[in-house]
Amino acid sequence: MTAVDGIVRARQSLPARIASRAGGGVLRVFLILVGLLWLMPTVGLLLSSLRSPSDIASTGWWKTFADPSRLTFHNYADLLGNSTITNSLWSTVAITVPATVLVVVIGSLAGYAFAWMDFPGRDWWFMVVVSLLVVPVQVALVPVAKLFGQVGIFETTIGVIIFHVAFGLPFAIFLLRNFFAEIPRELLEAARLDGAGEIRLFTRVVMPLGGPAIASLGIFQFLWVWNDMLVALIFADSKHPPITVALQQQVRQFGNNIDVLAPGAFVSMVIPLAVFFAFQRQFVSGVMAGAVK
Repeated sequence: MTAVDGIVRARQSLPARIASRAGGGVLRVFLILVGLLWLMPTVGLLLSSLRSPSDIASTGWWKTFADPSRLTFHNYADLLGNSTITNSLWSTVAITVPATVLVVVIGSLAGYAFAWMDFPGRDWWFMVVVSLLVVPVQVALVPVAKLFGQVGIFETTIGVIIFHVAFGLPFAIFLLRNFFAEIPRELLEAARLDGAGEIRLFTRVVMPLGGPAIASLGIFQFLWVWNDMLVALIFADSKHPPITVALQQQVRQFGNNIDVLAPGAFVSMVIPLAVFFAFQRQFVSGVMAGAVK
């Protein structure tokens, strides 16, 4: 070992030296164990959703491995027959899909405008957008509730969508503006020389190149709206609540409807996971975009 190597190792922190000495094999085994530990609650919820109420009340979910023949899909049949849960799923879809699409579309247009269009006060307006990122949702709950009550959209699906769109746009504009700004100027100028206008330039050049960032934004927005409970609890229709509020109401009667609560919670978790894995490659590309040049 040379003197330079000794100096480099001396400057390394203790965790870095442990990781370097552990090597690939031990580290991979450790990471696999950590991953299995993180998956344990999900597996437990899945097995609980396939057990009878009496088994859930008497034994833990890990007892299933001793007698897997007791697993049944009867709970999911009861779930499909529970109008409260099924209606809440449709209400969640009716809120999440428009809120995600509107944020992606408006955020893409605004991000392109801030990145490549010149208009008066562009930098000042962008600073306003960035400053809105630090505004917590809790600050706006009371004034927005009063405003929605005066307008007549309180406890409506439209009101929840508007709230999510308003608070999702600052992050969307900030993310997409920074991504679009990394597109080579020469590429846009070449398209303009070929006669492309701003709309065609946006749809034919910027949108295809910004696919990873747009997919990442869509995943973030979808997960945030789908899993939201605070906004839904205040602004959503109490007669047709989203799935998060419906499950919270089911928890109050935990002893009577545990056979519906477990599969409902699993279905509520699986849908956003399916969306994430469907766009996993685009999400990783969008997150890593701009990390190196």
